[in-house]
Amino acid sequence: MRVLIIEDDASMAASLQKGLEAEGYIVDVTFDGQDGLWCATEFEFDAVVLDIMMPKLNGFLVVKGLREAGRTVPVLMLSAKDGELDQTEALDMGADDYLSKPFSYPILLARLRALIRRGSTMRTSILSAGDLQIDVSAHRCTRGETEIELTPKEFELMAYLLLHAGQLVTKQELLRHVWSDDDTFDTNIVEVYVGYLRRKIDVPFGRTSIETVRGHGYRLADDGG
Repeated sequence: MRVLIIEDDASMAASLQKGLEAEGYIVDVTFDGQDGLWCATEFEFDAVVLDIMMPKLNGFLVVKGLREAGRTVPVLMLSAKDGELDQTEALDMGADDYLSKPFSYPILLARLRALIRRGSTMRTSILSAGDLQIDVSAHRCTRGETEIELTPKEFELMAYLLLHAGQLVTKQELLRHVWSDDDTFDTNIVEVYVGYLRRKIDVPFGRTSIETVRGHGYRLADDGG
């Protein structure tokens, strides 16, 4: 899952980034509202963690701009203030949840997980295509009655393909959401892990559910193959 942090306090941003990456999230950070709004509208994220008090554009205007641009990404708003007016304005502008600083880190993680679960890209914890199914909450993958053991990265890849079953997903898109698009990785790793998945979810069952769209990426059959 890919999360955008929009936070002008460098130490707070670094702490959030380190903590979320330790939980397996891919994290991008911007330090002002203007850059944050641009990033959140230009790229796809599974959630945004957004501070209110920031230079150039405050958090209220950022979330308002996101919603006006038609972006439905879940937004968790952070504020040093604990007032009803700020909470009300944040939610009225389009934020999905609100957390006052200082906050409990386990609570932030739980709120973020809840937002992603009910967000526009994942409205249910059960993802399926035909008899191929993933239970996100239980971290369980099955083909019919057979349970399939997946590594954490294989599971993330499988979940993303199931979320977009029947649609073309590019290697770059998979790289952004399942790994990171920095210089540490390239699209070869996507090919390698798609191969791993095929050997687990297709070959033993005589299926060909993951189609290679040459020169573009992959498509998971919406009937499970």
